[in-house]
Amino acid sequence: MRKADRLFQLVNLIRVHQPISAERLANRIGVSVRSIYRYIDDLSFSGIPIYGTAGVGYALDADFELPPLTLNRIELDALMLGMEMLSAAADNDLSAAARTLLSKISASIVHHKVDPGTATIRALGSTPASTRGHLAILRRAIENAQALKITYTRLDGAVSQRLIFPLGLFYWGGKWTVGSWCDVRAAYRDFRVDRIASITIAQQPLPDNPALDLQAYMKYQASQWQAITTTDSTLSV
Repeated sequence: MRKADRLFQLVNLIRVHQPISAERLANRIGVSVRSIYRYIDDLSFSGIPIYGTAGVGYALDADFELPPLTLNRIELDALMLGMEMLSAAADNDLSAAARTLLSKISASIVHHKVDPGTATIRALGSTPASTRGHLAILRRAIENAQALKITYTRLDGAVSQRLIFPLGLFYWGGKWTVGSWCDVRAAYRDFRVDRIASITIAQQPLPDNPALDLQAYMKYQASQWQAITTTDSTLSV
């Protein structure tokens, strides 16, 4: 990463997380604390109103505003591709938010015109309407910590009713899965959203269970994957 990019990232981090310590800034950017001190000096000399308080951290003057957003060509391509992928794959609310976000960013970019229709790197295909509807329900249930009742068809054709506590939605480049705590199995389970036939909000309150947490789910999945990669010789190089 260029020094100019690090300085811009540094200002953004301070603006969003102020006050923030040099140690936290160093961890976020991936440099040493000594480098952070040098960067702060460079920014101060250039007129950026950063001030530090011992034992508290760095902050920006309340009236400070960043200059208009500037992106290079590859950053702009990445932005338009990401927004198009999200618009094609996510539920209707997130798709609309992606288009609105792109319009807002377009209005703040001074050196390039943002026109997704002229992009040379494109995301084709779309998520079926039924899956989009399920995604919207799942996303809101995750946000509101709600349990769900689903009718699910497994790959072998078996149909079952499940009470789940959804923890996160994951897109696999064509298929969505919902990482959940399954009440029937009393364990983490992943369900393909396109195989959910019906979904309703359950009135059952969330149990007092530390496993009903996205971070706990992610740690569990990481341990499972680690076990597979260390025991399956077909996955080794």
